[in-house]
Amino acid sequence: MSFVSKLQMAAAAGALVAAFAVSPAAAERARFEFWYGLTGDLGERVQETCKRFNDSQQEFEAVCVGQGGYPNAVQNAIAAYRAGKQPTVVQVYDGGTLDLMLSGAYVPARKLMADNGYEVKWDDYFSGIANYYATAKGELLSFPYNSSTAMLYWNRDAFARIGRDKAPSTWEEVEEVARELKKAGYECPLGFNFDTWQILEQFSAIHGEPIATKNNGYDGLDAEVVFNKTKFVDHVKFFKRMADEGVFVVRTKEAGMDIVPSFASGACQMIQTSIADHGTIGKTAAPDMRWDVAMLPVWKGTERRNSLVGGASLWVLAGKSEPEYKGAAAFLKFIGTPESAEWWSTVTGYIPVTNSGFEAMKAKGFYDKAPYKGRELAIESLTYTPTTPITRGIRLGGFMQIRKEVTDALQGIFAGKVGVEEALNEAAERSNAVLRRFEKTYAGKSLL
Repeated sequence: MSFVSKLQMAAAAGALVAAFAVSPAAAERARFEFWYGLTGDLGERVQETCKRFNDSQQEFEAVCVGQGGYPNAVQNAIAAYRAGKQPTVVQVYDGGTLDLMLSGAYVPARKLMADNGYEVKWDDYFSGIANYYATAKGELLSFPYNSSTAMLYWNRDAFARIGRDKAPSTWEEVEEVARELKKAGYECPLGFNFDTWQILEQFSAIHGEPIATKNNGYDGLDAEVVFNKTKFVDHVKFFKRMADEGVFVVRTKEAGMDIVPSFASGACQMIQTSIADHGTIGKTAAPDMRWDVAMLPVWKGTERRNSLVGGASLWVLAGKSEPEYKGAAAFLKFIGTPESAEWWSTVTGYIPVTNSGFEAMKAKGFYDKAPYKGRELAIESLTYTPTTPITRGIRLGGFMQIRKEVTDALQGIFAGKVGVEEALNEAAERSNAVLRRFEKTYAGKSLL
């Protein structure tokens, strides 16, 4: 045997020894990929979730990969699926729900858990959360994950200066308070941006107003938007009038500072944003700044309805191996425990998605602690009334594009380039064109 051959044999033997030197647990772990859209601090918390799961057991390893935003997560997962390189689990935000439903590229939540021997109390999920991600018959196809709803944030210190100690519950009160704050020298009594989730979707839900026909799209792909014919039109006119008077102020990244840092810095005294921002504001606000949250205001005479859930759910994609599905099921069971719900709410601001998780946190006094006080109001808002065909969610094809059409219209309105009714009518026309293209793409398919 030549010297070279001996070297090759030695190298092979060394490699074999090295392979067996790897710990049995590491060698046996079944890996599965989880793609998520959250970024920044929230993205880091997702990575921490994955580490907590991986450290909790030795059988599976979650490989968690950020996609740089919600839209990217959906688009990248679809492209990867077509190429046969899809992850096992993907985080899909509310606006992409129908796209996943009609794709057929998923394993239903109930099937995944049943196939892997897990019992799940599906009715434990809050209906206001579950119905957004469920079929018209109420069957959950994905797993509610990071859930939120919009709230009114208000600066207690600024309110105290004008002799007030309660948040406004109506928009008429908001106007009164904002004018008093302006008179007291505050330059931005209420800051707002053009996020349609708050100004259109949440507003419509709590006022019992439809965004589209066919029960907001749940009853058929032939739905048409109607936001240009509801109370939303007058609401935008109100905002425009207040903005023109300098009482409400546009606060966006493009304008120099978005609403969350504007509030945390004390530049704006009221904003509407997600309860998920509660943690961020808590971390970034001045230590001596007193602030709080309240349910979104309604117009006087309104019979308040439940607000809509925001955030995302986790979908398990088709075409993966049995070990990957076992790992995904174990991961989803892990994040669904009350302990995980409390940890997730602690480090983010998102709310628990199950009754058991919420009750366990209440029993431990979670919401009595200063950093978290007020977050329970998000649950109250989501469950204020039983969901109706209008308030269970929005099931429109191409909803990401429809949101953009409304955002573009709002930008034009507040830039003074176009009137409110004209802009919203044009946005509705373009949105309906999006719906017709989506309907044509899925011709012959019916909603579940």
